[in-house]
Amino acid sequence: MRFYEAVPNHDLTYSDVFLVPSQSAVTSRLDVSLAPGDGTGTTLPIVSANMNSVTGPRLAAALARRGGLGVLPQDMHLQDLDAAIRWVKDQSPRFDTPFHFGPDDTVQDALRQVPPVDGQGLVIRDSQGEYLGCIVASRLASALPDAKLGDLIHGTLASIDADDVDGPRRAFDLMTEADLDFMPVMHHGAVIGTLSRKSALRSTLYESAVDTSGRLKVAAAVGINGDVAAKAKALAVAGVDVLVLDTAHGHQQGMLRALSIVADLGLGLPIVAGNVVTADAVADLVGAGANILKVGVGPGAMCTTRMMTAVGRPQFSAVLETAAAARDAGAHVWADGGVRYPRDVALALAAGASAVMIGSWFAGTIEAPGTLNTDSQGALYKESWGMASTKAVRDRFDRLDAYELARKTLFAEGISSSKIYLDPLRPSVEDLLDMITSGVRSSFTYAGASTLTEFHERALVGIQSAAGYEEGKALPVSW
Repeated sequence: MRFYEAVPNHDLTYSDVFLVPSQSAVTSRLDVSLAPGDGTGTTLPIVSANMNSVTGPRLAAALARRGGLGVLPQDMHLQDLDAAIRWVKDQSPRFDTPFHFGPDDTVQDALRQVPPVDGQGLVIRDSQGEYLGCIVASRLASALPDAKLGDLIHGTLASIDADDVDGPRRAFDLMTEADLDFMPVMHHGAVIGTLSRKSALRSTLYESAVDTSGRLKVAAAVGINGDVAAKAKALAVAGVDVLVLDTAHGHQQGMLRALSIVADLGLGLPIVAGNVVTADAVADLVGAGANILKVGVGPGAMCTTRMMTAVGRPQFSAVLETAAAARDAGAHVWADGGVRYPRDVALALAAGASAVMIGSWFAGTIEAPGTLNTDSQGALYKESWGMASTKAVRDRFDRLDAYELARKTLFAEGISSSKIYLDPLRPSVEDLLDMITSGVRSSFTYAGASTLTEFHERALVGIQSAAGYEEGKALPVSW
């Protein structure tokens, strides 16, 4: 990456900078590869944050199916983490994961999980797990809230047999011929997934992130306290593909000690550690065994660290410095937090990140943990919260006695509850991936880069005023 005309003498946020177009021989955004090449085996440089309100097993599976990586949070109890990892591994890398309901569940029950939008659907099974039928989600919009889902099954929704699908283009053509936007996928009489016309189309554009056995990849976070070795080994046995050692202040002795312990286990897994914002921290953590550094202190939407402690660093400069240091040490960085638009993802990659970690942006999606709520205006949202907030602390230490829990909670910080609204046009995490990757692919073509390595080298970055940033936004109203 090079700065255009002026080299800054102060730290920069994503809003302070922009990409300058360069001469390019890349003629199409589809000629671009976004594969990170950081040892994780993913094909997209997108990672979901290890936050309870962001990454659960369903979102992790959906993200991996399109080439990214979900990081399950360390706040989950070990047995729950084990179950979540195994659940992701059991999901199809080719077809969407169904939403399962029983015939006595109501429309209201279903709407807490699935909005009435095109391309989504419900698989209905009886108490013995036998398949009864399928309902397109849009049907829920016209049904009474207390209606039983079993009563909404009228006839048999056309299905597609997995053996008849020799590729995603064939699946798309079959659905087009049947004039259907949603279908269950069967194999030997059992439902193994679902498919929409859009998800079939996506499969022609994205490449799943899978392990050597062809199963979806998933990462999991581990704290630096307690029996770190036992936790890391348990997650490896469960099948985790990437370990993330996570604490708010990554440049500390506790992190270095935990890193050395995990590295000495020889698990053969990439080790991510953070969070850090300086080259010195990169050197120390790589020396202790980290392969990837998680970069960012305070830029997240749910984070109050900078206002509470004055600690942190503008994210673009933090990524720029740490990425250069990591490159010299044979390591990589993930830019964690601070992205609001696809432009920010592109700028983080331009600064040298191999991947960008997204939190609150993904919290308001169908696949994120939690249930759908409706506000007084009828808009759908999910609850989100910071990982240092009172809610997160209480969840993390729920097995402590009342006194110890009160001590832990006393100094909690961050936002405990925030409404993250579903975008009516992009309610799924896959919809957001389409938007983000479309923008980033175009960024590559403007820079004349067909790979992430080339983008790191060719990106030309300028510095702008606040007015320059505002000029780049679309007008909310016409003239």
